[in-house]
Amino acid sequence: MSKHEVAGTVDGQEVEYVTVVIGGQLFGLPIEKVQDVFSPDRLTRVPLAPPEVAGVLNLRGRIVTAIDMRVRLGLPKMDTTKPPMAVGIDHQGEAFGLLIDQVGEVMKLPAASKEATPANLDKRWAKISDGVHRLDGQLLVVLDVEHVLQHGPDSIAA
Repeated sequence: MSKHEVAGTVDGQEVEYVTVVIGGQLFGLPIEKVQDVFSPDRLTRVPLAPPEVAGVLNLRGRIVTAIDMRVRLGLPKMDTTKPPMAVGIDHQGEAFGLLIDQVGEVMKLPAASKEATPANLDKRWAKISDGVHRLDGQLLVVLDVEHVLQHGPDSIAA
């Protein structure tokens, strides 16, 4: 059993997350939402797209919209000397790649340990959070994919 698995969970239900790091913060994506992890190359800019849309790319014959999660979260742009990583997600028949700093491990956590989004979490982050898990000295913010991919006037991008 890894350090992130808890024996004897109350209801026996566990949730798996693909963990990612964005701006030094640990985030979790429900594993059932993640299609793949890849290193994007040759992004094509999209004229008049929202600021968080980094562009589109061709991934194995499919057009993928790349979302810059740093822009989405109101963080400064990533150091361009490091190649970006992306987490592939299908949402409502469309393919998206969330550009992140790095991919972590898959964590299996008890469903009962998930807490509501803290009131003091930055409001831009709170809008795309589906709760948190408190880990050893670290907070795992669970991303709500539906809200991460929301565009328009209610978007959190500045």
